[in-house]
Amino acid sequence: MPAKALFVRNRFTWLAYLMTAYFAYLQAALGPLMPFLRAELGMSYIVGGLHFSAFALGMILAGLVSERTTQIWGRSFNLWAGAVGMSLGALTLALSPQASFTIASTLLLGLLGSILQMTIQAALSDQYQAQRTLALTEANIAASIGASLVPLLIGGFQQIGWGWRSALYSAAIALILISIKFRQSIPVVATPQVAGSALHQKLPRTFWIYWVVIFLGVSVEYCIFFWGADFLETAVGLTRSHAASTMSIFVLSGFVGRVMFSRLSRLVRDEILLLGAIAITFFGFPMFWLANFAPINILGLLIAGLGIANFYPLILSLAVGAANLQSDLAVARLSIGVGMAILISPFILGSIADQIDLKVAFGFVIVVLVAMTVVSLMGTLSTGKLRE
Repeated sequence: MPAKALFVRNRFTWLAYLMTAYFAYLQAALGPLMPFLRAELGMSYIVGGLHFSAFALGMILAGLVSERTTQIWGRSFNLWAGAVGMSLGALTLALSPQASFTIASTLLLGLLGSILQMTIQAALSDQYQAQRTLALTEANIAASIGASLVPLLIGGFQQIGWGWRSALYSAAIALILISIKFRQSIPVVATPQVAGSALHQKLPRTFWIYWVVIFLGVSVEYCIFFWGADFLETAVGLTRSHAASTMSIFVLSGFVGRVMFSRLSRLVRDEILLLGAIAITFFGFPMFWLANFAPINILGLLIAGLGIANFYPLILSLAVGAANLQSDLAVARLSIGVGMAILISPFILGSIADQIDLKVAFGFVIVVLVAMTVVSLMGTLSTGKLRE
């Protein structure tokens, strides 16, 4: 990407950013609300982990069907149907009296929310082409804003007596306002017309290397997202409400990290930026995990968030760039990898926590982070970018 190329944001760009923030808000809500939901319904860590697994299963299903729904109904349908369906899933979660219903609600959240997210990612990638890293990183900055609001609102609403469910009701109100503002005036970027030979070409080896990297990177991110509040309560000693609110530091630091990396993306190759993000995470996460003094744990969470927040947009850009003009297919296959990561990794961590304890279980994150480093280096060296 030319370092000085003009980056122009049109009205669809702003809609995409708002809807990304909306998606991230509801996706990130599962972690901070889980201690309250487990307490109300008497759920174990494993049953709580099934909610995350259901969300992940929805992502996998979305990755299997979204390319087809795009071909039949188009990106505009996928965007708005996904947004409305995600809101319905959140409201059902808030109102469900049994664990089986709340698990089904998170499945709906994962399925339709992922269709919404994939549509935005493919459309932004096609609209900005060589500048897609900047567009996707800015979209994830918006996601950081949305994700940072939800633990504050869940903890805050609970403390003032409105209840944590008010945070989910707020999302439905926000979607209504967004749809009033943008529904009639903003066309979603259409699926590009691609030559038949390119359309049916297999995704290359480089794409699949980064598919593995995104699986590992999302595993790190969502183990912390989903179990971070419980860790701060049980291992660090914060109160339940304060633990939920403190998780906002993770997403707020992610916002700062993404702003920094969005600027660096104009000057530094994505491969190098990814390795830098991993190095920052290696510095911060052990502080969060091993410290016995709450301020140090929280500082480690902040530092780790600076790096982890950039995993997804950087890997996404690298993978889509290797996909030979097949952006819808690429993001669909990546969604399967993301869903598998969320399906498997938090559940493994929760199972270890039930058998031993949550602090020991968080050692799983270090193992995954080491594997991510190795595979990322393989991808970088295989393309020769590290030597350029």
